[in-house]
Amino acid sequence: MLSTEEYGKIISELLDELPEDFFRELSGGVIVSEAQLIPDYARGDDLFTLGEYSVSSGIRQVKLYKGSFDRVYPQAGAAEAREILRRVLRHEFRHHLESLGGVRNSTSLEAEDEREKQAYIARYEK
Repeated sequence: MLSTEEYGKIISELLDELPEDFFRELSGGVIVSEAQLIPDYARGDDLFTLGEYSVSSGIRQVKLYKGSFDRVYPQAGAAEAREILRRVLRHEFRHHLESLGGVRNSTSLEAEDEREKQAYIARYEK
């Protein structure tokens, strides 16, 4: 399991990889939480949120959940963690950029996430 310091260092390095324009209007910044976040639609102990993008009262923010990461990837070493966290960060930044651009259609990441959510729920309804 990564220490909080190791996790934070990896996140910082991954953020440095991103173009400055990606941070435009990200007024709430990127926050790391120690929490484990289980989505309200989870049906078992098999689903945790690793990151999320939110817009609330005009504040745009990316939040990463170290507790969820530790739960899902307890054996991840630094190299594996870096690749997983890179995917999570880029996923959340795509939400941010699509939000800024007003992209809300069937090809948006928001729509893709909703399809995955519905597929997850349907597996439990059988």
